[in-house]
Amino acid sequence: MARKKIESTLPQPLVATDLGSDGVRSMAAERTADGLLHVLGVEQSARSASVERGVITSTSDASYGISESMRLLANRIKHPALTSTFVTLGGRLMKLAEVSSYRNQVYRREISSELLEEMDAECKTKIELRNPQVAVLATIPYCYVLDGVPQEEEPSPQQRAAKIEVKYTVFVGPKELEQKVLDSFIRTPKHIERMYARPDALLCALATDEDFRNGCAILDMGAQTTTLTVFSKGKYVLNKVVAQGGYDVTRDIQQLGINKRYAELLKCKYGATAVDADSESKCFRMPDANQEGETRIIRMSDLVKTIVARLQQIMAPLVDDLRACEQQVGVLYITGGASMLQGMEDFVQQFVSVPVLYGSHASWLTSDTPDEMCAPNYSALVGTLLLGAHYRDRHPDAEPVHDLRKHFEKFKQTAQTSLLDMFTEQPQTQTETK
Repeated sequence: MARKKIESTLPQPLVATDLGSDGVRSMAAERTADGLLHVLGVEQSARSASVERGVITSTSDASYGISESMRLLANRIKHPALTSTFVTLGGRLMKLAEVSSYRNQVYRREISSELLEEMDAECKTKIELRNPQVAVLATIPYCYVLDGVPQEEEPSPQQRAAKIEVKYTVFVGPKELEQKVLDSFIRTPKHIERMYARPDALLCALATDEDFRNGCAILDMGAQTTTLTVFSKGKYVLNKVVAQGGYDVTRDIQQLGINKRYAELLKCKYGATAVDADSESKCFRMPDANQEGETRIIRMSDLVKTIVARLQQIMAPLVDDLRACEQQVGVLYITGGASMLQGMEDFVQQFVSVPVLYGSHASWLTSDTPDEMCAPNYSALVGTLLLGAHYRDRHPDAEPVHDLRKHFEKFKQTAQTSLLDMFTEQPQTQTETK
């Protein structure tokens, strides 16, 4: 007998999904009246071989991970069926660019949210039409110019203008990056509500009002990638990715002759601790990874030197950028799973003069949230939930997007229509992207 499909009548909570190199993780939350997130639960798929350096290598494994993490999450929070989720994208192939979109309404008119969304969509589409191998992963407006007068805030419904220009910072990546995410979801009964760039989700979760005024940098230290993002003067000015992370540190420790499990334990416990007289004499006796039943003696000084050597290699391509951005930011936040290594805050501080702090998203969570949910490896999920909540506020009747390629075709048709309008007697629909 065929299994009967269960249709849920319960409202869908906010759900965020992160496709990481250590597995697919999903988090569900409800937003309270005061704008905080009440986390309902988080689950992770046991299958972890679907993402390499931020890029999906197996869509079938990713599909399984998405389905499993959301099924486990639904069971945990006792929801009949979680059908949609917000998704973050990141990784070594993501780049940053700037672009502008222009609209001439001829007469001073209301600047509707629909108009701004059309400009955003057309901007995204035109970039992808001109660069078929590129996907726009996120468009983030940072300046609105209304009849020649710039402002940072999105225009209110009371504002009117004839000429409107919107300046964006844009996260782009190879079409393959977005396509593999779409293909992974097509294999599941789940839907994508919206996709976001991971750096934007982290900024949303970690930055304070003061950071938005004074600028901040975020060092996202993941398992297989390390990303430096700089936000200053209301926009992103840098996003640089190093294709190394915590996994590379673990592999280096394994070269000392111990297995992955013990290497991971030692990495997390001792991290970038400074070598002193005590550590020079301290040793560990560990099971030998190459000879069953045998043990191997590991000197603590050798362990710490191995960890620090790899961390220095990871930081080397970022040091010049870190120092160059010091005048643009007031603080550097470190986050991600690898940031939790012992001594990491002091280790990063040696490269910059601005304060180095652990990024915290705890201020967005209700007081009854378990402490483990405040760990750095959940920051991207929390930021995605916040962005998702904002999206639902602006689009209360929006339907989840299962296949974003259909929407790309829709935007493509809109852009082609707008281009034709440029050569007709309809100046009120003129649109161009710089």
